[in-house]
Amino acid sequence: MPTLYATLARQDLAARIDAALPQTQCTRCGYPDCASYAQAVAQEEAGINQCPPGGAAGVARLAALTGRPVLPLSSAHGTEGPRSVAVIDEAWCIGCTLCIKACPTDAILGANKRMHTVIAPHCTGCELCIPACPVDCIELRNASGEATGWAAWSPQQAEHARLRHAARRERIASEPAQADPEAIFTSANDDAPESPALGKQATLAAILARARAQRPG
Repeated sequence: MPTLYATLARQDLAARIDAALPQTQCTRCGYPDCASYAQAVAQEEAGINQCPPGGAAGVARLAALTGRPVLPLSSAHGTEGPRSVAVIDEAWCIGCTLCIKACPTDAILGANKRMHTVIAPHCTGCELCIPACPVDCIELRNASGEATGWAAWSPQQAEHARLRHAARRERIASEPAQADPEAIFTSANDDAPESPALGKQATLAAILARARAQRPG
């Protein structure tokens, strides 16, 4: 069993590792957020090369903190690239709120049946809103030019994202249990079919079909 000193030392290492991550909260490392990945690295349960947003510079940072050898970025977890920002095509947005639920930093503003928009300074480019959008109206745009990995981030941006994520977690913990996202999506559409025989999946498909039919061209 680890001693109290060893436990505290590991907690301190996890905190320092977390501070060395870009805080995109993208989950590409295989963990639900940057803090969880940092804890796993500190406990030697995860490699130091599983953070694509941090890139090669990020691997070097973690190697220096842990004393482990520098490794190439794990291709199984993604590739290094520029920092990106999500942009919603508001003409196609149907106000389903699913992207809001997926965003780890509460960077998306909107409500049921109202078009959504991304607050760029809060967006980490995590990509989690992309698969959540049922009408494919979100795209990622390069926000750092040719700069990639940690060269595309600043400590201030990372700290801002960390605080946003922490605030979101506190907000969610204090709220009552939320309804099923599909149910939220269905209730956001007044014209949704009412027959219970259709079921949620059929209802969702019908709503999406109507939304796509309304797209120009």
